[in-house]
Amino acid sequence: MHIGYLKITTSIMKNLILIFTALIALSSCKNMVPYTDALRQKYNWTEGDLKRIQFYTSDAFILQRKVIDGETRIQEGKIKTINGEKVEEIIIRSGTPGVLVQEASGKLSISFEKNDSYFINFGKNVNMNNRFSIAFSSLQNKVGTIIYNGTTYYTAPESVAAILMLDMRRIDNSELNQRVAKGRKVK
Repeated sequence: MHIGYLKITTSIMKNLILIFTALIALSSCKNMVPYTDALRQKYNWTEGDLKRIQFYTSDAFILQRKVIDGETRIQEGKIKTINGEKVEEIIIRSGTPGVLVQEASGKLSISFEKNDSYFINFGKNVNMNNRFSIAFSSLQNKVGTIIYNGTTYYTAPESVAAILMLDMRRIDNSELNQRVAKGRKVK
């Protein structure tokens, strides 16, 4: 009877350890939420605060432009041939981290690359529950046009679904320690 009890206890302990390990693994996952003005108002974030927040892309998106023969401006993109034309392609994968470069006219300019001149504008999209999606210069048949580092690029139709995300658990874990100095008098 004692050996049976020991087997059951060992089995329960193994299961508890597995459950505990699974809970730790799940709790370490990012808690990604879409960025919205409502979230900004709730936390009373300024532009300076937003510059300290790590943004992420929800979905991958691809920037493409036709390369003119003899053009040498290509830096980070890959060259492909599509329908006999040379095309530069820049891929920004899902979950790519980005930083706020500037905020203007309700749009956030987010950089996913090496410096602040490589940015994409995101703005509030009422058709996507006020989430911030790519702010296209123009959009026809789900093919968008944007200016990226001073050059016009087109986006693939799947890019329309990409929105800005942030890790709320990371934000909730950061605290603001603030106090007001009461002053000091001469003795």
